[in-house]
Amino acid sequence: MSRLSALSQAIRNAFDSSTRNLAGAAQAAGTGLFNARRFIVSALVVSAIGYAAYKHPPMHRVERGETGIRTNHLTGGVDQFGEGAVLVLPGVHELRRYVMRDQVYRPGQSGKGAGDAPFQSVEGLSIGVDLSVRYALDPARVRAMARSLPDDLNGEIVEPAVQSVIYKVFTRYTVREIFSSKRAEIQQAIEGELKPKLAADGILLRSVQMGKIDLPVDYRNGMNRLLAEELETEKMRYTLELKDKRVKETALDAEAEKVRREKAAEAAANEQIIAARAQEEAMRHVLPFKQKQIEQRKLEAEAEKLSRIKTAEGSAQARRIEASGEADSRQKLADAEAYRLERVGKIASDQMERDGALITRHPLLIQKTLADKLSDKITVIVAPPPANGGFIGASLLGATPQVANSRTPAADVAAKEAE
Repeated sequence: MSRLSALSQAIRNAFDSSTRNLAGAAQAAGTGLFNARRFIVSALVVSAIGYAAYKHPPMHRVERGETGIRTNHLTGGVDQFGEGAVLVLPGVHELRRYVMRDQVYRPGQSGKGAGDAPFQSVEGLSIGVDLSVRYALDPARVRAMARSLPDDLNGEIVEPAVQSVIYKVFTRYTVREIFSSKRAEIQQAIEGELKPKLAADGILLRSVQMGKIDLPVDYRNGMNRLLAEELETEKMRYTLELKDKRVKETALDAEAEKVRREKAAEAAANEQIIAARAQEEAMRHVLPFKQKQIEQRKLEAEAEKLSRIKTAEGSAQARRIEASGEADSRQKLADAEAYRLERVGKIASDQMERDGALITRHPLLIQKTLADKLSDKITVIVAPPPANGGFIGASLLGATPQVANSRTPAADVAAKEAE
């Protein structure tokens, strides 16, 4: 459309400029009537062409989903165009547009049983059917069929063909078949008869669909009653079949329980037999094993007896050895103790002998020894010395003075040593 507007505007501008140029030229020249007439005629021709182009634009457009058929009246040629702009010269070309998309035809007067043109069944009853016919132009034949195709395909080709087929097809079937059981068959029959009719005019039949069916009122009521009775009959039949199946199920359950019990009893008996056989077979293996166990236990008891005897003998022998060793040890200890006592006695006797000799020679050692013994308990001892030169502690110990000529054996020994 923008191209057509631009072209019209260009023609309009050219016409205006030509008119102005002619007027200016006529005024400027003023040379003669002939030239003025020639300019006026040229201006009129250009104006006529511009007006014709304005009223009848040479550029037409084919929309999406359409095809354009351009016919040349001078040569008789036919050209086909797709979506886009098409040059159409007024008086020379004729452009016809055809919709290539799928279209749907519905016979509106046949949708109701009480409508203007209802269908008739084989019983002669009027019924309404919501019928849809989907069709489209054949792209391969639209160019060849362009001269014979009318502008109104739906009303001049499709509708008569559909009306001639569908009324004839519906009269072959009963209302019940049309309503329920033969819908697919009726659709196929309509398609089979309608497709060649439309194909002859360059139209492809896509499909035929049957929708809602409007039944007569009396027939609908009778059908409802019949359906109710049939449903009741079906319900009773299903009820009886259900009860029969329940009876059979009970019998089968009883039979199955009987068989189950028999099988359980047989299984229990077989199990007992198998257990007895297994026990018998086990006893044949167990008795020798028990005998071997008894013999083994006897041998083990005999071995335990011998082991205990050997252990007792070993214990007695060990005790004897221990007693002998202990006696020897005690004898050696006694000998050692006797030897020790003997040696200690000898050492003590020798020590006393030496001490006696030492005291004889030095009698004051007794006083020193006594002082050493009492030094941790007595700090100072004041005692008069004895007149006879005896022991300083004689008066403390309460000893009686002895005769001057009386001597002890130790004094004699000391005197001998002094000499």
